[in-house]
Amino acid sequence: MIPAAVRSLIESVTGQPVTVVRPLSSGHNASVHTVTLGDGRRLVAKVGRGLEPEGFMLRYLAEHSRLPVPAVHYGDDALLLMDHVEGGGTLTAAAEEHAAELVAELHGIKAPRYGFARDTLIGPLPQPNAESDDWIAFFRERRLLHMARAALEEGRIDIGLMAGIERLAARLPELIGEPAPPSLIHGDLWGGNILASGGRIAGFIDPALYHADPEVELAFTTLFGTFGEAFFRRYGALRPLRPGFFEVRRDLYNLYPLLVHVRLFGGSYAGAVARTVRRFAG
Repeated sequence: MIPAAVRSLIESVTGQPVTVVRPLSSGHNASVHTVTLGDGRRLVAKVGRGLEPEGFMLRYLAEHSRLPVPAVHYGDDALLLMDHVEGGGTLTAAAEEHAAELVAELHGIKAPRYGFARDTLIGPLPQPNAESDDWIAFFRERRLLHMARAALEEGRIDIGLMAGIERLAARLPELIGEPAPPSLIHGDLWGGNILASGGRIAGFIDPALYHADPEVELAFTTLFGTFGEAFFRRYGALRPLRPGFFEVRRDLYNLYPLLVHVRLFGGSYAGAVARTVRRFAG
């Protein structure tokens, strides 16, 4: 159940009594509930800590893109109240093609620099976004080495693996080559954050947005098999991929979400990082 003070806040914000609360899930920094109001509306209440950035990011996407995201009714560090989006459907080939069209349009939103005007989160973890004209330097310092150093400090990786990551980071200019211009990305596109219904995408949730080479987003969609051939065929027709993405850059870019998972879950993810490091560190 949600605390009585949170229930009262929801009733104050909506002007309706809360009639039913059902748990949906729980995570590292919050629990998620469906809330039914007296007028029949269903909302989602996320209750925990550090939630303000998520509300900001959802509102930003709603205001600056056509990506379908739930409307936010209230957001502070302890409560995020948003529309309930009906999902539960599978990511069929048709849904993947629809996702490709939505993501390609999102990636068409350009910015003058990589990063973002404020820091954001990926899951519960801080994501520094100090802006840069240099994508490779941004990815090296604000993504790869930032997350690896935090993992080292937390005892999730050892000094040997850290040294390998640093060697790989020094090779990024030759491995990545010339990046695409800064594009707006969702930042956390895996299956749990994509809601589908009836062969269409109903909504995207839990963003980790910033401006990036969009390949970093495309790479993440392959890490856990979120999207497959139908997605990439349609996306490629709209925004052709540079040669070498699947062969090299996909695995390089996936080091970042792998390190996120190392920090959150440890275990086999450190082994996956080590395999990529052995391949590319030289």
